[in-house]
Amino acid sequence: MDWTFLQETFVSLISAVPLTLLLAVNAIAFGAVLAVGIAVARFSVFAPLRWLAQAYVFVFRGTPLLVQLFIIYYGLSQFPAIRHSPLWPILREPYWCAVLALALNTAAYASEIVRGGLLSVPFGQIEAARACGMSRFMIFRRITLPLGVRQALPGYGNEMISMVKATSLASIITLMEVTGVAARIISESYRAIEVFVVAGAIYLTINFLLTRLVQLVEFRLSPHLRQPVAVLPAIIEGEAH
Repeated sequence: MDWTFLQETFVSLISAVPLTLLLAVNAIAFGAVLAVGIAVARFSVFAPLRWLAQAYVFVFRGTPLLVQLFIIYYGLSQFPAIRHSPLWPILREPYWCAVLALALNTAAYASEIVRGGLLSVPFGQIEAARACGMSRFMIFRRITLPLGVRQALPGYGNEMISMVKATSLASIITLMEVTGVAARIISESYRAIEVFVVAGAIYLTINFLLTRLVQLVEFRLSPHLRQPVAVLPAIIEGEAH
């Protein structure tokens, strides 16, 4: 191992971390909104909407992300209607094609995680909300969705980690994120081991911080995990004096 080369490689790869994080954050944010909509559609009484959501999940979970990325980046430009549409200034950019592919892919997986979380909400709490006179929308907003998100959070944390790692595929469509810069350095130096060790360490650090952030949110949403404040002994001690 050449430690000087490792240090230079680290500096070069660190400069690509903002693009990697930007890809991951945008894909996760857009995918989360879409995932909630798909999960809710799976419970719809309107059968065509339910079938459409099921077909979406089936297609995007059953095909590789790399194929989806190629279809969006190379395939959409084959249609004149898209090239002349208002969306073309966005869809011709590799960055937005990568974000779109990642978001559509993670939405399919995350919708199943969210759906499982919503199904895990105890029916007794929903019945209690109905007994209090809450409407269906209010029950969903105040009872079902918060509890479902809490139940789905551990699984969704894994999906977010997968998205961070999936950003490496963006290098295939010329984006110079961490993996893209690593591939360029390898083509110039022919030293794959050192470069990929540094790249792997960077991804590991990002995902380590992400897991801690998810654990913090999970802790904040779980009052039963926090120690109760010892108020009673203090009151008894004060009365004794």
